[in-house]
Amino acid sequence: MSGQAQRTPAVRLQGVVKRYGARNVVDDVSLEIAQGEFFALLGANGAGKTTLISMLAGLARPSAGSVQVLGHEVSREPYLARRLLGIVPQELVFDPFFTVRETLRLQSGYFGLRRNDAWIDELLHHLGLAAQAEQNMRALSGGMKRRVMVAQALVHKPPVIVLDEPTAGVDVELRQSLWQFITDLNRQGHTVLLTTHYLEEAESLCSRIGMLKLGRLVALDSTHCLLARFASTQLLLRSSGQPLPPALLASSRTIGARLAWTVRDAAEVERILGELRAAGCEVDELEVRRADLEDAFLQIMGSDAQPREPAA
Repeated sequence: MSGQAQRTPAVRLQGVVKRYGARNVVDDVSLEIAQGEFFALLGANGAGKTTLISMLAGLARPSAGSVQVLGHEVSREPYLARRLLGIVPQELVFDPFFTVRETLRLQSGYFGLRRNDAWIDELLHHLGLAAQAEQNMRALSGGMKRRVMVAQALVHKPPVIVLDEPTAGVDVELRQSLWQFITDLNRQGHTVLLTTHYLEEAESLCSRIGMLKLGRLVALDSTHCLLARFASTQLLLRSSGQPLPPALLASSRTIGARLAWTVRDAAEVERILGELRAAGCEVDELEVRRADLEDAFLQIMGSDAQPREPAA
């Protein structure tokens, strides 16, 4: 076994359950995130993503199971586990009476860092906050406040970075600069756990993906393998005229206002078009494209898929 395989996981969840009343918001979730990995945790609203992050941060206690950060059990070693984490929450939480620089110095103090100005200056530079360093927090726009939230999470150089919808409602410039900075940190060895509804971000950034549905882990594999299993070439079209033949309609699915078929090759595309012509259907719009993570996500969320680790 290699040295890499023997390393303590950055995050380990074992049989984690979070129960509110009779409902399991998180239901028997087990997964490991390796040190240095860029991992995406995806799911619809209410799937349990933020609840899992709250347990990872020590803000909520699991009803059952184990939550560990770099080998430290969060419930038994909360202060040590928290020092190893940098968390960007969904909500904008800030003190309106401090400047940006004061906010970051105060956050540094929470972790016992007294001389941290060099790193604070680097964060301000990389996150486009240098010009706002001496501005009061309440004077910032929502996008700028989001940048400060990211800087606060990174101010103590945590080995594990958790980003809960970090680019929700922010401009394209921030998204690009943020991902460049986070990608650089990941290349330096920082582990990144991302939740996002921008699936193109997860597809381009993350090497492995887990998907939650109603609190249960329904997919767990590398991004490449998930796309290979659930995504393929798609034929999308919009038609008018006569109704589609029943067999052809039954083999399709709806994406927006168009019908879609999974096709293997050009001959299958021609077969479908031939059946449409024979039935008197007029093709008003046609597209053949390679499916992406969004297509895979929709298939998994709409199926009874079970979690599967990649083959060894």
